[in-house]
Amino acid sequence: MHKIKLSLSFFLIITIIFSLTVPCFAVETTYVWSSTSTPVSSSITENTTNNDATTNTSNNSIATNASEETNTNTLDLESPSAILIEQTTGQILYEHNSHEPLRPASVTKIMSILLIMEALNENKITLNDSVPCSENAASMGGSQIWLDPRETLTVDEMLKAICVASANDCVVAMAEYIAGSEEVFVQMMNDKAKVLGMNDTTFKNCHGLDEDGHVTSSYDIALMSKELLNKYPQITQYTTIWTDTLRDGKSELTNTNKLLRTYKGATGLKTGSTGLALYNLSASATRDDLSLIAVIMKAPSTKVRFAEATKLLDYGFNSFSFKQFGKKDEVVKTISVDKGVCSTVDAVLSENSGTLVKKGNDKNIEQNLILEDNISAPISRGQKLGEVSFVLDGKTLSSVDIVAKADVDKINLFTMSKKVVYSWIDLLRS
Repeated sequence: MHKIKLSLSFFLIITIIFSLTVPCFAVETTYVWSSTSTPVSSSITENTTNNDATTNTSNNSIATNASEETNTNTLDLESPSAILIEQTTGQILYEHNSHEPLRPASVTKIMSILLIMEALNENKITLNDSVPCSENAASMGGSQIWLDPRETLTVDEMLKAICVASANDCVVAMAEYIAGSEEVFVQMMNDKAKVLGMNDTTFKNCHGLDEDGHVTSSYDIALMSKELLNKYPQITQYTTIWTDTLRDGKSELTNTNKLLRTYKGATGLKTGSTGLALYNLSASATRDDLSLIAVIMKAPSTKVRFAEATKLLDYGFNSFSFKQFGKKDEVVKTISVDKGVCSTVDAVLSENSGTLVKKGNDKNIEQNLILEDNISAPISRGQKLGEVSFVLDGKTLSSVDIVAKADVDKINLFTMSKKVVYSWIDLLRS
């Protein structure tokens, strides 16, 4: 019996050494599915919402146009400048003089809110921080909640006043709290605008009151609106408030964005008007996984800005749909691993994957998967293993890398010896 166990142990050692020394060959295979074929993976399903999704596109630009209607005024808008984009991908669905520099009024506050959200995200401030009010902040005209230099409000209350009531005094108080002065904060706004590719924009203040040289475009407003909504979807907890109160109920707030009451799926975002800027609006809405941003600038009346934003949003929802192919970290396939401490590794999507399509075209999309059948260790988490792309009429709509979900170390003499010892002990115990 003892001789039999020794023989089995010797056979086990030879088998392990052989498996480590025989070379393996990774085979690259291309799979092509039509809309009627098996999907990439049963776990890659239609997402229920894409407010927090990030597709495999740049955050710093608006993507290639998806509509033949762009750069014309086929919707017969009265407003001299307008644009409609899909929020997640940034694809332009409609535009009219979208790069014309105009006065933004309080739509300026979208950038101010973006910087406040960044400060919260980086733990530079918290929602419970008490923010003082300076004489400078209290002196702001226009829309305000009449801050008193002797009082403080929390960051949460300040955000509510800025998003709902467009409070100029509150946004200046927040600028001073974050940057030390409004001037430094405005420089931060301009720096961020450059990063986002807002080439039509120059900020002179953080609130939007008329000032020479304080200009932006509907295109740039769409850019910063997209950045805010995609990176900080929680901002809609403020931008969708219709009415609320501050100061223990003594101060009432009413949202300046009337679409919140009249447009299904409205999520925000910001109004703005002055005597020189006239009536501006960045309107966002989500329906059936499709999120849109419509920007109207210099409308002749508040009635026109809301009506034309509604017209843009209706056009988008009636003409397009968002096709979600998969979410980040969803398993596409389990790959065999040679010479690894684990025999398999899950291949997952590196990012959320989806695209905007004309309604009715989603059934004609092909899914192309390039993925190795097996791979040799070592493997690093996040290492690219392949790619999946989605094609319509020969044009690639979207592509995303497929990566390793976990590290897989290569078997070495130590791990081999460890396995042999444990196997030998198990044999002797049996």
